[in-house]
Amino acid sequence: MKLKATALVLAALAMAGCTEDVATAPSAASGEKVVLKVSHFWPATAMAQKKVLEPWCQTIEQQSQGQMVCQFYPAMQLGGTPQQLFDQVMDGVADIVFSLPGNNAGRFPSMEVMELPFLTRDAESSSRVAWQIYEEFGQKDFANLKPLAFNVHDRGQFHNNVRPITKIEDLKGLKLRAPTRLTNKMLEAYGATPVSLPLPSLTDSLSKGVVDGYVLPWEVVPTLKLHEMTKYHSEINEPDPVLYSTLFTIAMNKQRYNSLPDNLKKIIDDNSGADFSASIGKAWDDELAPARAHAVDNGNAINTIDSAEVKRFEEAAKKVESDWISEMNAKGYDGQAMVNRAKELVAAAAK
Repeated sequence: MKLKATALVLAALAMAGCTEDVATAPSAASGEKVVLKVSHFWPATAMAQKKVLEPWCQTIEQQSQGQMVCQFYPAMQLGGTPQQLFDQVMDGVADIVFSLPGNNAGRFPSMEVMELPFLTRDAESSSRVAWQIYEEFGQKDFANLKPLAFNVHDRGQFHNNVRPITKIEDLKGLKLRAPTRLTNKMLEAYGATPVSLPLPSLTDSLSKGVVDGYVLPWEVVPTLKLHEMTKYHSEINEPDPVLYSTLFTIAMNKQRYNSLPDNLKKIIDDNSGADFSASIGKAWDDELAPARAHAVDNGNAINTIDSAEVKRFEEAAKKVESDWISEMNAKGYDGQAMVNRAKELVAAAAK
């Protein structure tokens, strides 16, 4: 009898353990309050939280009549590094993350097309394109996630402490911090020395002369008080295409999404996709002028690289594109088709 009872207890425990393994995400019955853990690497005061994530969360809370709410974990408060955010959301540590696919080089290759030099225009229209590229080419790469939006930032520009940049030759020998793999390759093509640094380390590295400068959109500059320690800013402006872009995504744990009742899934779906992506890009575009004003007010030198010289920059960067196409082809993607389609969509969206 004792043996039989022990066997029954062990069987029950085994079944309980099996149930835990299968239930990879908590379910939400209709009417039950759902708290979504939202994680990112920016400070809580950053634009990404204040003007993107918080308004989005307010919308889904209102539309769900308070049934679905967000709990924010800025500045990696759930632990780990920015490079681990996608693992954290897939493992259920977070329900939603806002991060850069480029932080995991080679993991999401299809969307890297949006980071090619001189591909994008304004952030709003190009972010809408990014969502369409995902729908046409990127769903396999993100099969284990539920993407909610893709976006690019406002125009990436040159910033340094050595000299104004008016032509390619001015970049020769400069040590510049670059944010992405493709931006590193672009800087190498111009004769600069790319330096890979985590963004929070840039301020200290610039003050100590570890780097001469950096390539960044204006929006980031005052956030890190970089305008206070930078002498020269060199811009490529409209109607010329953008020097470079970095791609971001807001992604949700797929099991968490699937566990939601249909009415809450619909709210998530109604507030995801191309329109949400474009609105994030617009938030970045809107920050360009006020962020740039900090450098103007500080008396920094700002120059525009003329269109004739921009053509030389574009020509020198073509190798970055051709090499990327070859890399994608080797991975089983049609790299040329992806580039062609991205350029076609960008041109149409910018009209």
